Amino acid sequence: MNMSRRKFVRGAALGLAAGAAAARAQGVPEQGEMPLVVGTWPFSKFSTDAALKILLDGGPILDAVERGIWLTEDAAPEKSVGLGGRPNAAGFVQLDACIMFGPGHKAGSVAALEGIRHPISAARRVMEKSTHVMLAGEGARVFALEQGLESIPVDDRELYEKWRQTRSAQPPKKPGNHDTIALLALGADGTIAGGCSTSGLAGKLPGRVGDSPILGSGLYVDNDVGAAGATGVGENVMRYCATFMIVEFMRQGLAPHEAIVKVIQRIIQSERRDDLHINFIALDKHVRYGAAGTDGNFKYAVATPGKSLVLNNPGL
Repeated sequence: MNMSRRKFVRGAALGLAAGAAAARAQGVPEQGEMPLVVGTWPFSKFSTDAALKILLDGGPILDAVERGIWLTEDAAPEKSVGLGGRPNAAGFVQLDACIMFGPGHKAGSVAALEGIRHPISAARRVMEKSTHVMLAGEGARVFALEQGLESIPVDDRELYEKWRQTRSAQPPKKPGNHDTIALLALGADGTIAGGCSTSGLAGKLPGRVGDSPILGSGLYVDNDVGAAGATGVGENVMRYCATFMIVEFMRQGLAPHEAIVKVIQRIIQSERRDDLHINFIALDKHVRYGAAGTDGNFKYAVATPGKSLVLNNPGL
């Protein structure tokens, strides 16, 4: 359904006011405690809680991010993260993930990865054990196996050939919905890290890569400012480098929620449509956090030493 530019601008303005009122009504604090962990969707609560425990026990922040995401990769209720995720159009699962460590602006990423139980661990190995930032496809899988990561056998050639032969005879299917875990952490010492993992859009073309492993799209971390993570339709996120833009708006002084809203409004004004399905979380060095998205059912999890909550999308 198309909407006029005027209607979008008016709706965004009303949404911003309503979102602020909703946040006040929920009693959501603008500033939290340290350590602070924020994750996308209600299913990330297990991950945020696990990550927080590692931080409170004195563990490294990268371990907190990685092992927190492990839980979702192993048992995501939405079946859209890890090997239990939704297959592509050819019937096999291809995984995307990335991780960023604020100090030194370090990062690792994998895309279109098959058969590896924890793609977030493969991304971390790329960051720590290679001279590269991103590996894709079979090269990413071979690297992960060389690093000793847990895997399952992969032989998708027969599935791919069958799909290729029947593709022209079948009407195209509308891609199914999916969810991504983005996990952001702020340590007690002020260090920031984040991770992102997904099986991608259900029914996608083989080889399709979404925003999740793309730095500045699915995830961005700047240790001087803050971090942002995304979930939704990756094509609508990566064309705008959305998480990078959110962090840059925070650099200019906006609070996390304000920065997210400003980016979403910019995308809406450019796209002029209401089926974007883009949602974001963010935190900053001032120990503030926030979230917003175009999907009314979007919720996010927050964990601090004093609380563990799942919060509603406060709106635009």
